[in-house]
Amino acid sequence: MKSKHLILMLVGAAALLWAVPFAWMAVASLRPPGSAGAMDLGSLVPHGPFSVANFGEAWIEGNFPLWYLNTVLMCGGILAVQCVTISAAGYAFARLRFPGRDALFYLFLLQLMLVPPILIVPNLDMLATLHLYDTLPGVMAPYFASAFGTFLMRQTFRTIPREYEEAALIDGASRIAIIRHVLLPLAKPGLIAFAIVSISAHWNEFLWPLMASTSPSSQVLTVGLASFTSGAEAGSEWGVIAAGTFLVAAPLLAIFVIFQRRFVASFVFSGIK
Repeated sequence: MKSKHLILMLVGAAALLWAVPFAWMAVASLRPPGSAGAMDLGSLVPHGPFSVANFGEAWIEGNFPLWYLNTVLMCGGILAVQCVTISAAGYAFARLRFPGRDALFYLFLLQLMLVPPILIVPNLDMLATLHLYDTLPGVMAPYFASAFGTFLMRQTFRTIPREYEEAALIDGASRIAIIRHVLLPLAKPGLIAFAIVSISAHWNEFLWPLMASTSPSSQVLTVGLASFTSGAEAGSEWGVIAAGTFLVAAPLLAIFVIFQRRFVASFVFSGIK
């Protein structure tokens, strides 16, 4: 019992430590312009009336509508293509039998060990060759395949009884029809779990969009926020910076809070520990 209480205390302390920056961000963004000073514990104590003026100023100073649009298009486009590629690859590794299948699968998983920055130069060279540099499709292209997604869908498909697939084959269904109409509906928890991971990762992606795009018209939220904060920081507008940061982080926080139970249940269903 004591060990259980100790674990709860440690988890609570970690959660509190993790929540402090978000609490400061929320309080600083709601304080009247000019009253949000340096980041300290005192700024967490509410004193004085709150105001949403910082959000209005951040929205006006930054091009948030365009950044939101580009980010949604990037995350949605990547996820749409990934759902096709990881479903096909996951089915092949889970159901099809061919020489070297397991060796190829483990070789495919080596992608998880690669540090993304080491691929920036060859990826940029490829974008320049394909004339996709400084375009949203160019920003999305390197993420169309996912080793983690393939692993997750392989595990998900392996939990589905083969009887469903065999019954569809007897009825004359093709492989594509089996994947689309039989396996994917049953694998929905795995797809939801991957969708949350994919959207979270690419919504927060900064380095690659920064390197793959130069024009303001193709900037995503993270890159736009960097340029926005550099101008606001020069004037020490901490409330405006906090409001802009909150505008970037709020959609992800809301999605995770809404789907957190399904997120955990999906990984349990898929056999991911």
